[in-house]
Amino acid sequence: MRKTLNENLISALTASNLSRQNQLSPSHLIQQLRSCKDSDSAKSLHSNGIKSGSLYDTFTTNHLINCYVRLRRIDLACQLFDEMPEPNVVSWTSLMAGYVDTGQPRMALWLFGKMPECSVLPNEFTFATVINACSILAHLRTGKKIHALVELLGFQSNLVVCSSLVDMYGKCNDVDHAQRVFDLMGCRNVVSWTSIIAAYAQNAQGDEALQLFREFNRLMLERPNHFMLASVVNACASLGRLVSGKVAHGAVIRGGYDSNDVIASALLDMYAKCGCVEYSDKVFRRIRNPSVIPYTSMIVAAAKYGLGRMSLQLFQEMIDRRIKPNDVTFVGVLHACSHSGLVDEGLQQLESMQEKHGITPTAKHYTCIVDMLGRTGRLNEAYELAKSIEAEPNQEALLWGTLLSASRLHGRVDIAVEASRRLIDSNQQVVGAYVTLSNAYALNGEWETAHDLRSEMRRTGVQKEPGCSWVEVKDSSYVFYAGDVSSCARGNEVVTLLRELEGKMKQRGYVGGSRGLVFVDVEEEAKEGIVGLHSERLALGFALVSVPKGVTIRIMKNLRMCRDCHEAFKLISDIVEREFVVRDVNRFHHFKSGSCTCRDFW
Repeated sequence: MRKTLNENLISALTASNLSRQNQLSPSHLIQQLRSCKDSDSAKSLHSNGIKSGSLYDTFTTNHLINCYVRLRRIDLACQLFDEMPEPNVVSWTSLMAGYVDTGQPRMALWLFGKMPECSVLPNEFTFATVINACSILAHLRTGKKIHALVELLGFQSNLVVCSSLVDMYGKCNDVDHAQRVFDLMGCRNVVSWTSIIAAYAQNAQGDEALQLFREFNRLMLERPNHFMLASVVNACASLGRLVSGKVAHGAVIRGGYDSNDVIASALLDMYAKCGCVEYSDKVFRRIRNPSVIPYTSMIVAAAKYGLGRMSLQLFQEMIDRRIKPNDVTFVGVLHACSHSGLVDEGLQQLESMQEKHGITPTAKHYTCIVDMLGRTGRLNEAYELAKSIEAEPNQEALLWGTLLSASRLHGRVDIAVEASRRLIDSNQQVVGAYVTLSNAYALNGEWETAHDLRSEMRRTGVQKEPGCSWVEVKDSSYVFYAGDVSSCARGNEVVTLLRELEGKMKQRGYVGGSRGLVFVDVEEEAKEGIVGLHSERLALGFALVSVPKGVTIRIMKNLRMCRDCHEAFKLISDIVEREFVVRDVNRFHHFKSGSCTCRDFW
C-alpha cells in the first residue's frame, strides 16, 4: 500500500513539474506575444498566461492587449481590458489605438472621455491617438477641446502631440490654427514638417505648401519622407506646376520611393494634370505590380485627355490581371466614355458594374451617363434619367449642373431653364446656373432675356468667379484675368501679338464671337472684343513671347474653355507652328497643326 502511495505521489509531482515547464514565464510570454501572427495562437498564449498567473501583472496584460490590437481583434482586446482590475494609461491608449485602426474613431473618443472617471491621466501617445481620431472624423470642435486639455496638462511643447495637432487642424480645414501650433513648436522633425505641408496642400494652398517644402530643404534638417513628397507632388498637380513637379519627382527617386504605390499614383496624376499624359504612362509602366489605385489614376488621366480607348484598354488590362475595380475606377471609365463619345461602351460598362463586379451604381456614375448622353445630343434621355435619380444635395447639384451645360451646348433652352431652376431653388451652384442659362439664351438669340438675367444677378448680389488663366515660365507662375490688360506681364507686346494673330486668323475665315461663351469672362463689352480678351488668350500671347520655340506651351484655366477660343487656338497653333496644352475645368486640349486632341468633342 505504501509503495502504491509513493508511486502516486511521484507521478503527481512529475505531472506538476511537467505542467510548470509547459507554462511560460512572464518574459517568455511577452516575447511570444510580440511575434504572434494569428488570433488562435494569441488565444492559446492568453490561456497559458491565465494558468501561470502572469496576467495578474498589468505590464504583461498590456502586451496581450497590444497583440490583439495588432491582429485587429478589438473585441478580444476590449474584453481583456474590461477584466483588468486597474488598467493604466498604456492599457487605455492601446485600446483607443485599436479602435482607431479598425475604423471606429468615435469609440476611441468615447473611451478617452471615460479616463477621468478612473483617475487615469493621458500621456503624449494618448493625446496623439485621440487627436488622430478627430482628424479622421474632421471633428474640429472636439479637436479644439482636446487641444485645450493638452495646454492644461502641459503637453503644448511635446513634439508628438503638436505634430498630431497640426495634422488635425489641416484635415479640419483650419490652416491658420495648424500654422499657429507649428510656429509655437520649439522642436520640429520631418513628421511635423510633413503635417504642415500637407495642411496647405490639402486646403488648395499649393504655393504655400511648396514654399514650406523649399524652406525644409534649405534648412537641411532631415530627408523628406514619402508622405511629405506625396503632399508636395499633389500641390504641384493642383497648381499645374510641371517644373516644380519634376523637381519633386527627382526627390522621390533620390529617396527611393518611386516604387511606392501612393507616390507613383500622385506622380502620374501630377503629370496628367500638367498636360503630360505620356509622362504619366511612363511612371505607370515602371510600377512592377500596380494595384487598383495607380490603375484608376491612369484611367482617369487618360479620360481627362480625351483618350477614351486608352482608358478602356487599361481597364481591360486591369481585369485580365484579376485586379478588382472599385467605384472610383468606374467613375473614371464612364468619364472616359463620356469625353470620347463612346456611348454604347459607356452603357455596357454601367450595366456590367452590378452584374460582373458586384458594384452598385451611385449618383456619381449616373451623372457620368447623363453627361455622356447630353454631350451626344440625347438630351431627352439625359433629362429623364436625371429626374429619376435620388442624390445628396452636393451630388444632385453636380447632376443638374451637368445637364445644364449639355442643354446650353445643344440649344435646349427648355431643359436649361428647368435645370437652372432646380439649382437656384436648392441654393447650389447658383452663380453657374445664372451664367450658363444666360449663355443658353444668348446662343438662342434671346439677347434681351440674357441681359435681364445678368441684371437679376447684379440686383441680387450674385457674383461669378472671374475667369483667369496661368502659365509657368522658368518655375514662376504668371496669372492673367479676363479683360485685364493693365496688369498683364509684357502687356503691350501681348496685345500687339494678339492683334497681329487675329488679323491672320481672319484671313483664314475666322469669325470671333459667333457661338462661344461670350459672357463667361467679361460682361459689358462687344462680343468680339470680349472673346479677344479672354484670360487664356492673354496667357497664350504672353507665353508666345516668353517661351522659346520648340517648347510646348501649357496653360491652366479655372473655367471651361469657350468654343471661340478653342477655334482660335487651333488656328494659332498652325499659324505659329507650335503646340499648346490647355487644362480647363473639365479636361485637357492639346493643340497642334490646326487641330485638337478632343476632336471638337468636349
